[in-house]
Amino acid sequence: MGPRRRAGVPVKLTAARLVVFAPNWLGDAVMALPAIADVRRAAPDASLTIAARQGVAPLFSLVPGIDDVLVLGKRGRESFSWTARENDSRPLFDTAILLPNSFHAALTAWRAKVHERWGYRTDWRRPLLTRAIDPPVGMHQVEYYQHLVSALGLLLPSPFSGPPHIAISEALRAIGVKELTGAGWDGMRPLVALAPGAASGGAKRWPPASFAGLARALAADGIQSVMVGGRTDLPVARQIEEALEGDVVLNLMGTDLPTLAGILSACRALVSNDSGAMHLGAALGIRVTAVFGSTDERLTRPAGDGHIVLTNPVWCRPCMMRECPIDHRCMRGVGVDRVVGAVRQML
Repeated sequence: MGPRRRAGVPVKLTAARLVVFAPNWLGDAVMALPAIADVRRAAPDASLTIAARQGVAPLFSLVPGIDDVLVLGKRGRESFSWTARENDSRPLFDTAILLPNSFHAALTAWRAKVHERWGYRTDWRRPLLTRAIDPPVGMHQVEYYQHLVSALGLLLPSPFSGPPHIAISEALRAIGVKELTGAGWDGMRPLVALAPGAASGGAKRWPPASFAGLARALAADGIQSVMVGGRTDLPVARQIEEALEGDVVLNLMGTDLPTLAGILSACRALVSNDSGAMHLGAALGIRVTAVFGSTDERLTRPAGDGHIVLTNPVWCRPCMMRECPIDHRCMRGVGVDRVVGAVRQML
């Protein structure tokens, strides 16, 4: 398995072929961008590949400094013969930095015969790592990923990278505008994006009726709302449309990730649950109003300045449960008027 090295000793990253395993969820992948930027600065001459699941891999096409993106298959279906050539036993990579905490990520790198495998000491995977770091507790997720780079001792030319930041091309901005005008935007009314979905259960979601009430109030202010999110969020979007019984809101759910970035770039604000869209919007420089319920805003609030986080301070939150076993008071207690006020403050 290769020699083990002591954590915390400064390391000049000399690997010519470096692979960073990205987190599996969009929001986590966005929050990992500063850590990836730190790795890039620590190894400016290395070939840097990101290994990512299909759902988040397109994010890294928007990020500078990455040489290649390796799309991983579903669990258990990766091709572990990552070799330089078909008849060559030499692994494609010298060093792997594992941002996910999973055993499976470490197993994938080990089976791929990557010589150096570095990551947090979690999920019973210590024997698969050549350099293991104890995970910290209570950090924001952005800091959590950057702490790994720091604890590995990688030599950085300057302090840590700032909050996640994504700068998209004018071509992609134009695609976003085209999608919006095709959906009915007049090109004049200010746009506010609504991201009513959230992965990992309904406890993280502000009620569809509340999003509908928000869209009505914004329309009365002359503001056009547009719903954004993945295909899995389409049922929630339909509930909002049914509650509105009209064309108050545009529905652009189900676009691919780069198109979503283009759409968000045309918006002046975003209202979201704790979701991948929330983190993507913040990284694009969109001011975010985030409604938090079951999850802990201290760990996953949108990074950067100018964002507003709304909560209802009930005894049972943050519970971190997928579904609320009682009355979902953490979310139902955040009134539409509070969110409307936050959006008006941003605009």
